[in-house]
Amino acid sequence: KWARDYENGATNAQSRLRLFGHTEESVRVTLFRDNHAWCPYCQKVWLFMEEKRIPYRIAKVTMRCYGKKEPWYLAKVPSGMLPALELDGQMVTESDDILAALEMTFGPLGAPMRSIMPLRRLERQLFSAWCSWLCYPARSVSEEERNQRRFIEVLNMVDQALEATPGPFFLAEFSMADVIFTPYVERMLASLFYYKGFNMKEASPAMARWFAAMEGREAYRGTQSDAHTHCHDLPPQMGGCFENGTESQQRCKAAVDEGPWDDLLDCGYAEPKDVVEEALARVLKHREAVVAANCVQDKAKVDNALRAALSTMMSGEVCAIDDTDAAVALHYLRDRINVPRDMSVWAARRFREALTRTAATAGGGTQGPEIPFEHRYDQQPAQFGYHSSITGA
Repeated sequence: KWARDYENGATNAQSRLRLFGHTEESVRVTLFRDNHAWCPYCQKVWLFMEEKRIPYRIAKVTMRCYGKKEPWYLAKVPSGMLPALELDGQMVTESDDILAALEMTFGPLGAPMRSIMPLRRLERQLFSAWCSWLCYPARSVSEEERNQRRFIEVLNMVDQALEATPGPFFLAEFSMADVIFTPYVERMLASLFYYKGFNMKEASPAMARWFAAMEGREAYRGTQSDAHTHCHDLPPQMGGCFENGTESQQRCKAAVDEGPWDDLLDCGYAEPKDVVEEALARVLKHREAVVAANCVQDKAKVDNALRAALSTMMSGEVCAIDDTDAAVALHYLRDRINVPRDMSVWAARRFREALTRTAATAGGGTQGPEIPFEHRYDQQPAQFGYHSSITGA
């Protein structure tokens, strides 16, 4: 039976309390982050706390791109911004301010924050070049090429910064600098592959080594998302992401959406042994809510199709279905698996693969509704029977 120690075990998105061997009475911190683990600024604080092993509680809040803010949270943080931190009864917002408060209270993670400001500015330069290329439609081929060149110029600067250190990280050892770069370079890797056909790891060997080193860290793997999740959660957060329409880009897009997923650039570590058990356990725990939220109205068909897909995943032999509505239900679910909210990267790969193989037995023309682009109200926590609170459930 697959199980996790949510309080003291490996980093995971489902935890509501992290103790790292301490008592609950010693907890001084509550982290307020988004339900779906989509928020990059939340990931930055989350990763810092996991690496520092600071005992903390987690309260999950809805992002505006997929629903309404909870009244209890707006009473605490009227702006509704995420993340927020309650430290010894005092509320702190803005991710950099939160990190500064944590560093002052619990000590730095490697080099202190004030010493890495040149790297912080470099991260913002890379972010700006990424946004200029990804989030605005190019009016011509030459403008598209100019935006790409600008991004590569800044990426080369990042590559040089990494090459200047003796190891794979931004400083001699893992530090706050790596925490600050993590959220957006993870999203750059996925989004530029999907929307531009650009392989960031091939373009920057030092960045490829950095990703490999990060994936060797248990805390990072617990916060890590995958390409499919990022490529479909970013548009409503960023105000749009724009394809360049090249043949290479269309192939990359198809690989992210339809598979095969095993060789995608979003994850470089080997498949763990228990990922199908993880996927099974996570689906069974939330089966009723998953079936109820599906776009297909005949819930008996959804449930039977889900059972067939799980049988495919666990046995390795395809369990056939003969109903196109059932295939639509499976594609709808496949396209809405979220990493790490629902399960880890490799567990999601195996579950998506099983859903796709099972749906294919019903014939073609069975795709589900398109994933919304301007919002993600299809992912409202309330429709899954989830009611957030300060203490969590």
